[in-house]
Amino acid sequence: MTAIEFGLLAIPFFAIILATLETSYVFLASQILDSAVNDTTRAIRTGVAQSANVDAEGYRGLICDRLFGLFDCDELKIKVSTVANFTSANTPPPVDSTGAWTITEGYAAGAGSDVILAEVYYKWPILMSFASFNLANVGDGTRLMASVRLFKNE
Repeated sequence: MTAIEFGLLAIPFFAIILATLETSYVFLASQILDSAVNDTTRAIRTGVAQSANVDAEGYRGLICDRLFGLFDCDELKIKVSTVANFTSANTPPPVDSTGAWTITEGYAAGAGSDVILAEVYYKWPILMSFASFNLANVGDGTRLMASVRLFKNE
């Protein structure tokens, strides 16, 4: 009798445990990405990146150094651009309904007093999927992670 009860309850129990672990892992990764972008945009904001002649690949390297190996750095989509002012900053969706990328990568750190929009996106693979009960928010079954900063260079 006990074995039958365990058999009936084991699948939902382990499914809940695995879903909890995946959810916490996704949120941890999202926080790490956000922290990495926050740290690296500070280098742009203070002029350190400009004085060191950091280019697009150099900026990607700065971010990747802070991701603790959780992300495939080649799959990051990075766009750093200057905008006219804070109210004109616009972030259109970086993916379409099927999950294909629509963002055009670029790197323009600007000069002093420029308003900069830094966007970093990553499609995180989702492992657990029970019908429509999953963390995917993109049409291809992945979760779009985003970190965006809007700031004025010093």
